[in-house]
Amino acid sequence: MNLAYSEAVDLLISIAVAEQMNSPMFLASLGSVRRQLVASFSPEKRNKVNRLKSRILIGVTASTYVQASASAPPKRVVQTLHQAFIDQEVLEIRYKREDGETSERKIAPHYLLLKYPVWYVVASDDLRKGPRVFRCDRILAAAKTGTHFNLLPKEEFGPSLADDDLSM
Repeated sequence: MNLAYSEAVDLLISIAVAEQMNSPMFLASLGSVRRQLVASFSPEKRNKVNRLKSRILIGVTASTYVQASASAPPKRVVQTLHQAFIDQEVLEIRYKREDGETSERKIAPHYLLLKYPVWYVVASDDLRKGPRVFRCDRILAAAKTGTHFNLLPKEEFGPSLADDDLSM
């Protein structure tokens, strides 16, 4: 099987998420698959993948209220967010709050948070001048800005993540 580097990275990250969730089903051979994929990378690419995996956080399961109101984010938004997350690039987004109000923001997507089955982006927000957590399915539009950011440690986002009971 031939996988492009980006496909292999996505697969490795998906395996890491499944392992962090301690899903009892279909995990028997994932360790072997992970080892084979990792072995195909250069040491530099292995380090890059490990840094990416460390930026994906697993929280508690989303509440039934959140699950009932969640929907799949637009594919174009997911692709843009995915690339900006990997490249550590600032995004311009249009975001719809729970009350329906929309706003334009510039965010730096430092971490992704899964509160199964809902994904969030943990970001520094230009509008609020601080850390914020955005539900991915409420991002209506996203565009990369070409501006790169330096990754902040998870501790900088502590107040925003305080009640997420993370396994990191």
